[in-house]
Amino acid sequence: MALSREERESFLSEPRVAALGVAAGPGRGPLLVPVWYGYEPGGEPWLITGADSRKTALLKAAGRFSLLVEDTVPSVRYVSVEGPVAAIVPADEDCHRRIASRYLAGDVLERYVARAEAELGEQVLVRMSPEHWLGADLGTI
Repeated sequence: MALSREERESFLSEPRVAALGVAAGPGRGPLLVPVWYGYEPGGEPWLITGADSRKTALLKAAGRFSLLVEDTVPSVRYVSVEGPVAAIVPADEDCHRRIASRYLAGDVLERYVARAEAELGEQVLVRMSPEHWLGADLGTI
């Protein structure tokens, strides 16, 4: 059964791991990698990645990307959203904390943020203008 707009946006706003899909060039399938992402209903999905990463280069070249999020409990559900890159800007000092706090808490969050800031290097924040949505609840298994 197809999900309504409100159901899709609510599902996407929950802390899940997404698969990022972006065109990888002629003769290649899309790059598909897991990513943490941020989203609030009615807003723009966003993620952070290395400024010099392959993901960033491909996002700039393709100008658009997809995110796919799924769950199997309590039922098999998924939401995919696709659209153009709205912005690629330097990530501010708080980006790691904002994204990681969707997935981690307490000491684990603090250790992750400290490690990310020390080891990951320059990061960019990538925003999408969502254009195309798919979502379904396939029921319980």
